[in-house]
Amino acid sequence: MVTFVPRQAGRLADVPTFDRGIGGAESNVACCLARAGHSARWVSRVGADGFGDHLVAAIAATGVDTTAVQRDQGRPTGIYFRTAGERAVRAAAPAGGSEVVYYRAGSAAAAMAPGAFDRAALWSGRVLHVSGITAALSADCLALMRELTTPATGRPLLSFDVNYRVGLWRGRGAADQAGPEVLADLARGCDLVFVGEDEAEAAWGLSGPAAIRAALPEPAVLVVKHGAEGVTVYARESATTAPATTAPATTATRADTVTYAPALRVDVVASVGAGDAFAAGFLSATLRGLPVFARVRHGHLMAAAALTVPGDLGTPPSRAQADRLAALDPDTWGALRLSAGWTEAEPGAEVPTVGGSNAEVRNR
Repeated sequence: MVTFVPRQAGRLADVPTFDRGIGGAESNVACCLARAGHSARWVSRVGADGFGDHLVAAIAATGVDTTAVQRDQGRPTGIYFRTAGERAVRAAAPAGGSEVVYYRAGSAAAAMAPGAFDRAALWSGRVLHVSGITAALSADCLALMRELTTPATGRPLLSFDVNYRVGLWRGRGAADQAGPEVLADLARGCDLVFVGEDEAEAAWGLSGPAAIRAALPEPAVLVVKHGAEGVTVYARESATTAPATTAPATTATRADTVTYAPALRVDVVASVGAGDAFAAGFLSATLRGLPVFARVRHGHLMAAAALTVPGDLGTPPSRAQADRLAALDPDTWGALRLSAGWTEAEPGAEVPTVGGSNAEVRNR
């Protein structure tokens, strides 16, 4: 989608001017991965209009392959307007909370359906990443998502971000009520699943990572995000522990290895896009064959790059910088505080210590 972000604080009803940007869970992940040095392809549909031109050009400019993007002559490109703030997972937003208004009904992306894309284009990579947002756009999109999440021989590792957006499911009749159940069914067909603890409680009434894992035992890797606190990963795979120098909180339970990694302290500018950036960082480290604990830390670092900019996409740290920070001991990691411009630090620079206890990476 094309996203419009207000130039000043306030209600959408009161804001007169907006800045145009790009938005969309899957395209955000693709852009972050491309900026991190990976080969990424974005597969979607946009309108044959100026907004579609802008989206394709802007995403391609990050290094993403957009050759599989289809242009729809009869449907427009989706757009949305938002205030700064976190995405809504509940039907009633708190007073003074963020506002998000979608204009996606009848859009080109909403017309995605089974058979619309060449399977070779979808299965060409090592990972295929999808989102629960797509399932909420239309009955055709839901059918496509059911097709993609059905196990099949030769399918790449299938990554799924639940991305429960109550505003997209609202007003779809029976689908409104079935949305949470649909998302759970889709997640069960995937290999790697990302879900926020707040999403799981809002959608499924589940509290705590253990309850979420019990409800979703099928994915080989389940990533449960606890907001600003940290992340818990349930993984059924070998070599899931990180090097001893990182001292992860890792225990074995049943067939899973459970790894917890605390988040970073960040001076937040805007939180939208951070979940997509985390997924990209985790996937980047997965593609590199890093241990689970390192994957989570790379997710935190990529999320911090998004949190410290006003738009959906931040400039990720260089691979050398990310590797250096991800390898920090627990005390140094816990003392970090990342602010706007932190990714501009020299890749080989030492992390400065301020006041003898708080290590900070700031704009230089």
